[in-house]
Amino acid sequence: MKKKFVSKNKKHKKIKFKVIFFFISVFFSFLITIKVLSKYNLPYQNKELVTFLIENNNPFIINSKSNYSYFHRIMTKLIDLDLSDPLSILDTNFKGLTKDVKTEEKVKKVNNIENTSPTIYLYNSHDTEEYTPTSFAEYSVMPTVKLSDYVLKEELEKNGFSVLIEEQTISSIRSSLGLNYAGSYKASRVLMEEAKKNNPTLEYFIDIHRDSIGYDKTTLNYNNKNYAKVMFLVGLENPNYQSNLEFSNRISELINTKVPGLSKGIYEKAGEGVNGVYNQDFSNRVILIEIGGPENTIDEVYETLLVLSEVLTEVINND
Repeated sequence: MKKKFVSKNKKHKKIKFKVIFFFISVFFSFLITIKVLSKYNLPYQNKELVTFLIENNNPFIINSKSNYSYFHRIMTKLIDLDLSDPLSILDTNFKGLTKDVKTEEKVKKVNNIENTSPTIYLYNSHDTEEYTPTSFAEYSVMPTVKLSDYVLKEELEKNGFSVLIEEQTISSIRSSLGLNYAGSYKASRVLMEEAKKNNPTLEYFIDIHRDSIGYDKTTLNYNNKNYAKVMFLVGLENPNYQSNLEFSNRISELINTKVPGLSKGIYEKAGEGVNGVYNQDFSNRVILIEIGGPENTIDEVYETLLVLSEVLTEVINND
């Protein structure tokens, strides 16, 4: 009987050891995986893009260190970076990008440009439309069309324009007005009117969206770079739609002059079951542009935004 008990005890110890060994193995495998993924590099290594990803989408930078969970504090130590420091993340994941970044202030310059007499208003009637995340390196970042606003703003301001981005969410306005998702354009109209009232100098209103079709239809490879294709949408139920159509056409054609095939042209919409106006009755300089689709990465969208900013600069300067 004693022998049987000893044998059973040994068996339990062996099982216990195996369980402990299993969890230790899983833990170290997890750490190795984290280490490998945290060294991932984005294809084009655009410093501005990485800055936007980190500054505008990383929740750890918004919250103070005191709000970190115990788990996050441990992970910060284990993967050798400070989740609250953009430069730390840049150095860890995007080698070579921070060599010319002298101080943290240079990274934190995003959104610090004052909007004195803005002439361009960027907004998103469907501000939750997402792109595919490129890697674990984005640290819980899910890129949306809102990110496009910040990139475009930065590029346009480099070219001398003052740009205003709509910071209020469409969902909050819909909720206050008792509207469902179909009422998104009514909600963005409220914000447009408020923006114009507070900033009478606004002349150009750009509503950035994302298409919902497959990758092969939303992506262009040109000169060894991948771009997210664009398409302009014009509502024909606005009695003055012709001006919007002509203006969008000028932008579309110039885009294709720069990068052939990047713009899919103008989609004219009217009829039962569609909006048909898209707030383009607000001004003859309201532009609705769809950039890429759900399978496009923010890298591809970024390349397109560089072209779009160049084209908008030319078209607006000659308007």
